[in-house]
Amino acid sequence: MKLFKNTNHNGELRHEDYGFFGPDSPTWRVWAYPTALTIGFQRSVVVEELDPFLLAAVNSRRGIYTNPKLRYDRTIRYFATVALGDTRSALDASEMLVKVHAKAVGIEPVSGKRFDANDPDSQLWILLTGWHSVLIAYERFGPGKLSAADEARYWEECAIAAELQTCSPCAVPRTREGIRHYFAAMRPRLAASELTQSTMRYLLDGSRITINADTPRIARPLLKLAAWGMRAATLSTMPTYMRELAGIRQPRWVGPVITPAVRLAMKLLSLRRAALALVDAITPSTRPVIEPVLRGIPPVRAETLTPAQARARDGRISPTQMYRQILQRQMNDSPGNHAAPAPR
Repeated sequence: MKLFKNTNHNGELRHEDYGFFGPDSPTWRVWAYPTALTIGFQRSVVVEELDPFLLAAVNSRRGIYTNPKLRYDRTIRYFATVALGDTRSALDASEMLVKVHAKAVGIEPVSGKRFDANDPDSQLWILLTGWHSVLIAYERFGPGKLSAADEARYWEECAIAAELQTCSPCAVPRTREGIRHYFAAMRPRLAASELTQSTMRYLLDGSRITINADTPRIARPLLKLAAWGMRAATLSTMPTYMRELAGIRQPRWVGPVITPAVRLAMKLLSLRRAALALVDAITPSTRPVIEPVLRGIPPVRAETLTPAQARARDGRISPTQMYRQILQRQMNDSPGNHAAPAPR
């Protein structure tokens, strides 16, 4: 994915435009705060694993085990590009995601049913766990709750982000109550095998991202402590039933005890230099996405577009159309030219 060829007279990277949301949006406010790249994102990827079909897709690729830092980096970059990047880069990221997911298909071993990473239901689950988790982390460990108007706008903007995945924007709830209903409806479909539990524990260990062979020994204890704090903060935001499915226990008092310290840490990390250092440490490829936003560098064109407008400008098709083409190719390539099995 190519990013940001444009620079200003000071040689600073800048976006081509304000993307799909812009600097006055709650999306920029929430996704540019350090809770998004840390607790919010960790919560998202951990909770996602409770969907057996998504778990099967994740484990079919094995990227989280062979190179967890790279996988974490690329996934954060995608979400950050959609939320904070310019429209052309976001469309590039969207198309790349559909192509990568086209390879993650197979049979979910417990149910014996087909999984497909591009399946609209799976994509909606990924989208909503991501946007919901990032908002929860912002509320709990950041500046606090959005106003009613800003929260309503946040979910409207989440529906815009859905246009960059294979799920339908119409399926995105527009209220907090609607989000609750969505997760309540999903609860009977969630399950935890031994693989689920081991994967969730694995993803809760942030030291896999921050510590490597080149990390100075003197820094390792501090990084391990930070990883423990992030794990505890993440678990404190998860409903009891999710923690029980994961087989993970954490006393209720842990959340209230660590919250003041975590809030202070996030406030310090929101300072520009600290924020950029955090990005460099956990997701270096995301720096070109987030730096122009943190520095307030104006884009080449001070405008926002809708996904439809951006696609019309570039002559592109939507992820839904791309997915239909992928299914058609799978049908044509299947033995006997029978239709590919429908996703769940």
